[in-house]
Amino acid sequence: MHQEKDAEDLSFIETEEALEENYGEPLEIAKAIMLESLDKYHTAFINASPFCCIATADAGGQPTISPKGDAPGFVKIIDSNTLLIPDRMGNNKLESFHNLIESPKLGLIFFVPGYKETLRLSGHARLIKSEELLAYSAVNGRHLDVGLLITVTKAYFHCGKAVIRSKLWTNEYQPEDKIIPSFGQIIGEQAESDMAVSVMDDIVDHAYQDELY
Repeated sequence: MHQEKDAEDLSFIETEEALEENYGEPLEIAKAIMLESLDKYHTAFINASPFCCIATADAGGQPTISPKGDAPGFVKIIDSNTLLIPDRMGNNKLESFHNLIESPKLGLIFFVPGYKETLRLSGHARLIKSEELLAYSAVNGRHLDVGLLITVTKAYFHCGKAVIRSKLWTNEYQPEDKIIPSFGQIIGEQAESDMAVSVMDDIVDHAYQDELY
């Protein structure tokens, strides 16, 4: 009953007209910087970025976001509308890849440590298998042969307000006390595993130390 009353008290924005009335017109400069290809500033930012997130959705619209991180330059710029992202070893759930096979559209956001601004891209992607194209990403003799070939259709910088508010590149909001137990304990409990916490922690430590590349 309490939840129903709370829902009745809410005012939902459900049309484009209502949305635009609530916020007003977008800034002209914000629309003007939305480009259809990468320029020299986008290129410099991507080349310096060690971390990005990829947003995808399945054919039914169910979304997911996947983080990707490596040394700067891990995302290769082939031309002003084409990127290549190698796929490192992971847990093999392959959520993003399944999504892209069903629906190839995606969004990306790039971060560079210390920079307030982020870079947002939209486009579509295909999974490729090519040792030749991905040879640049070899580490410790391990050669990758699967990656994402991304066609960029929209590129623009996002202002730094969110990063400033979050104080992301400072220690100010870093918790002084531990807020969660070890990752091994968490996944053990969530998976209802019979393994001891110490065993789960060892599995996680092994993955972090020996299965990055």
